[in-house]
Amino acid sequence: MNGASMDLGLFLIRVTVGITMCVHGINKCFGPGGITGTASWFESVGLRPGLLHARTAVVTELVSGLLVMSGLALPLAAVMIAGTMGVAASTDHRGKGFFVFKGGWEYVAVLALLAIALASTGPGGWSLERSLGWAFHGIFWGCTAGVVGALTTIMASASARARERDNPHR
Repeated sequence: MNGASMDLGLFLIRVTVGITMCVHGINKCFGPGGITGTASWFESVGLRPGLLHARTAVVTELVSGLLVMSGLALPLAAVMIAGTMGVAASTDHRGKGFFVFKGGWEYVAVLALLAIALASTGPGGWSLERSLGWAFHGIFWGCTAGVVGALTTIMASASARARERDNPHR
């Protein structure tokens, strides 16, 4: 495969993942119910305080989406995406199986793994990283993004479950 083909493929993956993340962040803020509705929904899946988690999710999704689209700091973006999608998998999608049309975790897993893959491969030639001469990618960066994303998921999930145990009627 020649360089231009690889650059095009990575660019299309980056733009797809980046736009998806940005639209999710925008929807949490401006979709039905707005940030208040998102906060209530977060509370219902155990993420408390809901407003803090909702605002954090909006910023994380917007920033990670913009970083991925531009091809800048992909390991950081991958951690943000893997962590956010991991939390979604372990809260809202937990216990619902694989298929997203049944509420399962397939969709969030695909986004998380694509982000980690991009941290491994790098953004390709059509990116800000390439323009700046940066090279923050490779197996180390991909594995680091995966591990830190998993740790983020574990911490947020444990916190949500602890709150659920401490206040079961909420």
